[in-house]
Amino acid sequence: MKKWDVYVYGDINIDLVIPGVEKFPLPGQEDVVDIMNTYVGGGAAVFTLGIGKLGLNPVFQGTIGDDCYGKFIRDEFHIKNVDDTLLATSSMNKTGISISFTNEKDRSFLTYRGTNDEIDLSKIDLEGVGQSRHIHVTGYAGTKNHHQYLELLRRVKDMNEVTVSFDLGWDDAGEWYQGIYELFPYIDVLFMNETEAIHYSRKQTAIDAALDFSQTCSLVVIKLGKKGSMAIKNGEIYEACAYTVKAVDTTGAGDSFNAGFVYGFLKGKSVEESLKCGNGCGALSVTQLGGNTGFPQEHELLEFISKQER
Repeated sequence: MKKWDVYVYGDINIDLVIPGVEKFPLPGQEDVVDIMNTYVGGGAAVFTLGIGKLGLNPVFQGTIGDDCYGKFIRDEFHIKNVDDTLLATSSMNKTGISISFTNEKDRSFLTYRGTNDEIDLSKIDLEGVGQSRHIHVTGYAGTKNHHQYLELLRRVKDMNEVTVSFDLGWDDAGEWYQGIYELFPYIDVLFMNETEAIHYSRKQTAIDAALDFSQTCSLVVIKLGKKGSMAIKNGEIYEACAYTVKAVDTTGAGDSFNAGFVYGFLKGKSVEESLKCGNGCGALSVTQLGGNTGFPQEHELLEFISKQER
């Protein structure tokens, strides 16, 4: 028996969300807003909270500050069934904060990275990984950390019964390093969105990209937004339509999809069922402010999918 279902290492911060901001106050002026809410943010953390809400047993390794926001994060982890044993407290930095100004048309951000500047793959507790059924990996940055990720994945591959999911994410540098193909043989579930897949593959369509990736990666999953999602395994293409909801805040939708899919994967569900779980979690996550507020518990997810499929 493994100690944990899912091990996650990565970014964690506070999201301070201020909706309905149409303009910023001029110098010397003050505007009053109706809502200003605080949530746990960071892609890796949002994924982990989702896994915990679905009833699995995740552990999160990362770093927070010795401050009120760090305490807020620990409290949320305890509520959402996330083990914080490996969550460190920094003596150098404060907890990261991202302030999100939103309106019906767009979002703007002010971000202080704080303890997220201490992220270093060499800090990953490999003993902890070995005590987990699965590890979810994020934070890839092309040539900047490619060899660190390759070494990590090779070492995980040598462990017994530890599967790997990898969300490549957006490349802020615009490099779209094709060395990622070296990583694919070590990945059990590869996540990208449509645009990322096209950029990394240099193909014209997401399906062509996925077919290319699937030559060396056993399961490729592409998030297609309002078009749903698709996956390729053993040359077979699977598709699942998106579920229609009223979107309030799209923060964390992709990470919520990942959590739903990994939940299905670890529960032994089919690829198609896992896509539906991902679509359901992604859809419900956008119905409320914050990256995890609208994320469902297991029974809520299953009821939602059943209702949508009827």
